[in-house]
Amino acid sequence: MTINLYEQLANELGGLIAGRVFAPGDRLPSIRHLAQQKRLSVSTVLQALRLLEDRGLVEARPQAGYYVRHRPRSMALVNDAAQLAEPAFVGIQNLLMRVLKANEDTALVQMGSSWPLGELLPMKRMQKTVAAVARRDATLLSAVSCYETNYPEFSRQIVRRALDWGQVDPQEIVVTGSCTEAISLCLRAVARPGDTIAIESATYFVLLQLIESLGMKALEIPTHPKTGPSIEALELALNAGLVQAVLLIPNANNPLGCIMPEANKQRLAALLDQHRIPLIEDDVYGDLCFTPERPWPVKAYDRSGQVLLCSSFSKAVSPGARVGYVLAGRYAQEVAVLKMVSSGATSHFFQAVLADFLTGSAYETQVRKMRRALAQRIVRMSDAICSAFPPQCTVSEPQGGFVLWISLPEQVDALLLHERAIAQGVAFMPGQLFSASGKYRHYLRLNCGNAWTPRVAAAVATLGRLVRSEADRPSTLRSAA
Repeated sequence: MTINLYEQLANELGGLIAGRVFAPGDRLPSIRHLAQQKRLSVSTVLQALRLLEDRGLVEARPQAGYYVRHRPRSMALVNDAAQLAEPAFVGIQNLLMRVLKANEDTALVQMGSSWPLGELLPMKRMQKTVAAVARRDATLLSAVSCYETNYPEFSRQIVRRALDWGQVDPQEIVVTGSCTEAISLCLRAVARPGDTIAIESATYFVLLQLIESLGMKALEIPTHPKTGPSIEALELALNAGLVQAVLLIPNANNPLGCIMPEANKQRLAALLDQHRIPLIEDDVYGDLCFTPERPWPVKAYDRSGQVLLCSSFSKAVSPGARVGYVLAGRYAQEVAVLKMVSSGATSHFFQAVLADFLTGSAYETQVRKMRRALAQRIVRMSDAICSAFPPQCTVSEPQGGFVLWISLPEQVDALLLHERAIAQGVAFMPGQLFSASGKYRHYLRLNCGNAWTPRVAAAVATLGRLVRSEADRPSTLRSAA
């Protein structure tokens, strides 16, 4: 798909800002200088700068030019642990179910789930695609296969989309009912009950839920909010024989939003190959990263089939389609068998619908629209949090996805805060759910996928008031912790 010149320039400057070549507060080169340097028209440069302004990365100052926006109170380091903790069985299931129930109550402002709202999804285009596929081949509506999980055209689109970073063997593709099912199948294929799985800290609570449901243990790897998990700490764990598999979200980690640098991905792939340890890679947010180019997965550097890449199109196209997939490498046969005996074949009809959607330019147009909208919403939410919350709070600077990870004053317990927020009509995800060992009691995660409305603005203000109130009552919170 052709990208306009102004978008190319905006992506280039955005990458320099993300890499801190231009830090917050720095003045960008003048419009005239950029036009001369890049051999572009002044109007093209202006379009690029306005696009960066829309993304919340720069701001125009009258008579002064364009400056990189300040992002106050950003996180320096989420996990201060200098040493690895012991592997632990996960125990979040009961707590998680209570919190999830609250986050599905339509009477509340739902800021806890990690789904974009329908307004950002291509529902009209999907309606037309569903109708077109049904007219073209009505037999897909009744087709059932006992052995063939993959619809050939959907697999072809997956192979085609992977060409940006490598060549995928169609034989390693297993189509699943979701990215979550793909990860569950991979865990069952590479590990056994009682085995230890290395994870990021913090990590997505559903991954912890899967580990818990399979009777496995989790080993939390210290994770930086910008560069992701510590390769050095993971190497220590591997050398000590503590780990049987690794489960990571290298691109736009949930909840931190960090992207592992390409050099770290290469080191990780080589390290896993050396130790013959499999990596289950959750890449569901890879297409929603804000970098100039879509970041490569660790799978791109895999030379031995040790990496099992799991993904879906649920975040950008249709959560209701219930189609995911795994590039299972050397474990493809084990994963395929587990898929068939656990849930049978995934709907060929919806695979055909997604294949149609992916064939033209519709998907690229959709993800570009979503990246732009989500980047704007994250900035808007961050600014509101910095205004409403106490000054001790810090806010993540996600490089993709649509959630924010917020550090509260240490005396505030996020679970108690959650109970009081529910009473005030606001739901969020407490930080304790993102750790196997109960860390992050004074953290919370907010969804920025909602459109900015007076109701959402009021919810952020309410949370800010509650955090300030809880921070003023340290003795009560300590006794309840």
